[in-house]
Amino acid sequence: MNNENDNTTLGSKLRDLRRKNGLTQEELADRAELSKGFISQLENDLTSPSITTLIDILTLLGSNLSAFFADYDQSQLVFTPEDYFEKQYDDMTVHWIVPTAQKNAMEPIITELKKGAATDEDFPHEGEEFGYVLQGKVKVVVGDRTAEASAGDAFYFSSDKKHYIINIYDGVSRVLWVSCPPSF
Repeated sequence: MNNENDNTTLGSKLRDLRRKNGLTQEELADRAELSKGFISQLENDLTSPSITTLIDILTLLGSNLSAFFADYDQSQLVFTPEDYFEKQYDDMTVHWIVPTAQKNAMEPIITELKKGAATDEDFPHEGEEFGYVLQGKVKVVVGDRTAEASAGDAFYFSSDKKHYIINIYDGVSRVLWVSCPPSF
């Protein structure tokens, strides 16, 4: 079943473009010398147009093939644990929960720190950092400032000073950490 706000199929993209142009299915069908039923079937992905028909429809809607497919986003929407990339260190494990994040505006990871462990000191760089403590308790160090964050707490800071976190919990602390832009 197609969701009318789903802009991932040819039909839904055509429907959105027709609506942006303020046309009904019947008006578009008349201008393209097609039937209203054919336009309806196209928009509901029940049929596919020939390239010539698609070009004609797009021209009527003020677009072209290149522009129409330029933002056709087929990137992965949901990531499961099978997609994650993990790197283990002596006292820390990092889970990249969106493995393709290096091409995005932000990079979410989950950092697991054993008792007393700390992340590497990250040198000043452009951007911002956000963290949410999923489990345990950490000390957040940003420049000469420190603060403690427990499970359920969040932290947020500009990345323009050295920064890192230390696990001050008796067990493992887990932190969802988001860097913007991604740091490699």
